[in-house]
Amino acid sequence: MVAKNAEIIMANKISKRFKELNSKFDKNKVYIKDNAIDIIKTLASAKFDETVEIAMKLNVDPRHADQMVRGSVVLPSGTGKSVRVAVVAKDVKADEAKAAGADLVGAEELIEDIQAGNIDFDVLISTPNMMGLVGKVGRTLGPKGLMPNPKTGTVTMDITKAVENAKGGQVNFRVDKQGNIQAGIGKASFTKEQLDENLTTFVRAINKHKPASSKGRYIKNSAISLTMSPSVHLDVLELMEIK
Repeated sequence: MVAKNAEIIMANKISKRFKELNSKFDKNKVYIKDNAIDIIKTLASAKFDETVEIAMKLNVDPRHADQMVRGSVVLPSGTGKSVRVAVVAKDVKADEAKAAGADLVGAEELIEDIQAGNIDFDVLISTPNMMGLVGKVGRTLGPKGLMPNPKTGTVTMDITKAVENAKGGQVNFRVDKQGNIQAGIGKASFTKEQLDENLTTFVRAINKHKPASSKGRYIKNSAISLTMSPSVHLDVLELMEIK
């Protein structure tokens, strides 16, 4: 009973905080990104540096291969998140990975660690010739979104660039079965200019990946929010003009 009462008190506190945040803007209105970022900056209320997230609903049907939207983009101001990078490589490429700042580098021994459930990294990069080995743990990596893929630049011979991108703010995106894409584009502590630049860069990448077979309004709706805040709806007509 005590635990239940504590849950109710916590829920009431969260509800009250959300009501206060909702009162700061019109939830039924769509905002140009400049105004939306201003609002987001006023909504930071957590005791930690909240992530600024963008969510987009695209007019695509991922069940068709030619409408799958997937790729990566390096945000100019980074994500504000510390990223641990692992690289599956041998010999010269392994040395290259270490020099570039990879946190974990290996071949068979790294795959064995993954098989044992030791996944102490956020991004996994592999040279093309090692993908046969990586395939052994595909069922483990796939559901976690960690499987290296050429489309996200994580299967490559340019290990230095891949590691630097991962460490420097690369965001991978992939539309889900319902046509949704979501990604972190910075932190509440970022300046307005940094958030605007990151948001613009991310949306530009999504627009560049528009499938030729997608007809009508490509971005159906979009919003930005903080980890612990309500969403602020974005003007999709403005977003689709970002090229």
